[in-house]
Amino acid sequence: MPTGVFSQPRLVSSSIPKNMFNSPGLSLALQQPNIDNQGDETRLGENFEGSIGRRSREEEHESRSGSDNMDGGSGDDHDPTTAAGDKPPRKKRYHRHTPQQIQELEALFKECPHPDEKQRLELSKRLCLETRQVKFWFQNRRTQMKTQLERHENSLLRQENDKLRAENMSIRDAMRNPICTNCGGPAIIGDMSLEEQHLRIENARLKDELDRVCALAGKFLGRPITGPPLPNSSLELGVGTNGTFGTTMATTTTLPLGHDALPTMVVPSNRPATTLDRSMFLELALAAMGELVKMAQTDEPLWIKNIEGGREMLNHDEYLRTFTPCIGLKPTGFVTEASRETGVVIINSLALVETLMDSNRWAEMFHCMIARTSTTDVISNGMGGTRNGALQLMNAELQILSPLVPVREVSFLRFCKQHAEGVWAVVDVSIDTIKESTTFVTCRRLPSGCVVQDMPNGYSKVIWVEHAEYDESQVHQLYRPLLSSGVGFGAQRWVATLQRQCECLAILMSSTVPTRDHTAITASGRRSMLKLAQRMTDNFCAGVCSSTVHKWNKLNAGNVDEDVRVMTRKSIDDPGEPPGIVLSAATSVWLPVSTQRLFDFLRDERLRSEWDILSNGGPMQEMAHIAKGQDHGNCVSLLRASAMNANQSSMLILQETCIDAAGSLVVYAPVDIPAMHVVMNGGDSAYVALLPSGFAIVPDGPGSHGPISNGHVNGNTGGGSSRVGGSLLTVAFQILVNSLPTAKLTVESVETVNNLISCTVQKIKAALQCES
Repeated sequence: MPTGVFSQPRLVSSSIPKNMFNSPGLSLALQQPNIDNQGDETRLGENFEGSIGRRSREEEHESRSGSDNMDGGSGDDHDPTTAAGDKPPRKKRYHRHTPQQIQELEALFKECPHPDEKQRLELSKRLCLETRQVKFWFQNRRTQMKTQLERHENSLLRQENDKLRAENMSIRDAMRNPICTNCGGPAIIGDMSLEEQHLRIENARLKDELDRVCALAGKFLGRPITGPPLPNSSLELGVGTNGTFGTTMATTTTLPLGHDALPTMVVPSNRPATTLDRSMFLELALAAMGELVKMAQTDEPLWIKNIEGGREMLNHDEYLRTFTPCIGLKPTGFVTEASRETGVVIINSLALVETLMDSNRWAEMFHCMIARTSTTDVISNGMGGTRNGALQLMNAELQILSPLVPVREVSFLRFCKQHAEGVWAVVDVSIDTIKESTTFVTCRRLPSGCVVQDMPNGYSKVIWVEHAEYDESQVHQLYRPLLSSGVGFGAQRWVATLQRQCECLAILMSSTVPTRDHTAITASGRRSMLKLAQRMTDNFCAGVCSSTVHKWNKLNAGNVDEDVRVMTRKSIDDPGEPPGIVLSAATSVWLPVSTQRLFDFLRDERLRSEWDILSNGGPMQEMAHIAKGQDHGNCVSLLRASAMNANQSSMLILQETCIDAAGSLVVYAPVDIPAMHVVMNGGDSAYVALLPSGFAIVPDGPGSHGPISNGHVNGNTGGGSSRVGGSLLTVAFQILVNSLPTAKLTVESVETVNNLISCTVQKIKAALQCES
């Protein structure tokens, strides 16, 4: 018999939609009693579904064994015109995978369903496959998994359909035979209105919905949740009552508003979050919270004391034995950093949790560490007016004040949970394995955060854990020991900054003025002056690191040193900066002196003439002083330089200095004298134009002996040499090279800034008697 005779039924059956017999309405019609030809139609549905099942199994086999063919089409594709003609259909040639290749691919798919281009390239080399084969295999595997999920959901919907049909039948029976609650006999049909019948059905549905909501909230909080007690007058299914409907329905449909209420789900309009996204985010957040709490509470053998500095180090072998990676395996080429720090801060747990969950307040608290942050999606606001159960999606740019260390851009979940009275935990975890990123990821934030416990007198005990994986190839050799030891972005830096900032807030809120403060400045003047100093420091940090706060253009000038970064931008319509072309230059060097000695030298106004050209060759005088901490190095000062001659007016310099266990900072900027008089009297500081310059000091990492001639860090070679303690100094200047924003940047301007940095570094080395 010709081939065309058999091809016709196949064309008719394939034109029927696949989900036609899977729809709840049609399955309901097929299973209704008293329908003619019920057996024939049922058998037709079973045979059709059986053929679909066989075809699905064939497609599954193809997705597991082959990922591509010569023409890029599927194996079931055929042309109906050629099927009815004389020529047989051309067979497609498949590339079959070996069982070993499938096993490797399945193993990676379980860890990372969306591998990036780098991972696909590495896998293709290891399995002797083309990258497009690996790419198509993962696409087919994701499609297969999606099909399986849809098939499972259809099965659940059919079960729910059967359940609803049974409930519908029982409701109809109850409505046909109502019972009077007063006499117990059959009720008259007229006693129950149609509206009341609908209310009874709606009430039963809402009670089922409430039970499911309480079950979900119980899993979210880790303890069973019960709904509010319903009054006796509430509507019940199949029972006639004469209670008031308004009060009953309001009580029934209102969710509990106390401590055990379910978190409110808020989805921004710009990116609707699906139920699948929420469940995946919640599952990841709960796993990260469990890991953070265990890492904060467990000591040895998970954490080991470092002999050199006494700092805690993570035992990576013990970590892998204890925890299952919740965001997949470490990418190739990445290195791990981990640290833990415990400290006491002058802030209660509720205030600290509110600060961490608010992106603006979080960035303000750690303004030298966070270049930029935003909350992109709020999945849960918390419960009972608190942050317990709050879950949100955030982006952040974390920075070290050096042009040799790139800014870390991370996208992560932040989850807050109350574990006991006065005990809270806030955890961050990257979502790169869940949400496919459009950019190349250079840093992944493993479960990190803090556990906060209230202490007497408004204090809190904070245990901070930082755990990350990053691409070390983008970091300069000079800073690699600092980062790998967990000091650069580690827990010590977060805790030290938090302690310093909370101490500053406590002093500013105190009614007593510190003894070293200038008593002539009013309270409003102190606030204006501190606000101006914070803006100066923020602009300084933005000029050192290439964050997205300011749009800097990098310059690759041939006459500039290799480790000096030069950037330029136009300042237009900004009252806080002079208009024109702003040039920023920054570099980092290693000095064989302690961080404390270097900080004391740079902040001392009496020694300023040894390195600052603005001092006019003489000492400076401190005109005003505002303390920001118990350490004398944490303050804001107003300095005056001596005039070189009688015709020259003296200059004022605003300076902020801060120091903690993680490093120190000296930032200054020349300011206009009339403008500072306005600020010191409580005026608005937003209109004071300034361009900051300054220094950032951090200790060099463990094992660092400073640079050698080839530019690499000189480590301990085992020759018995003692540890050389040193500092990493970042020098940065911002200079207005032209007051016209439309002017062209000249080579002389770049050379001037480069010479200024080189000259300043040489003067500092000479004053501290360091080798060149």
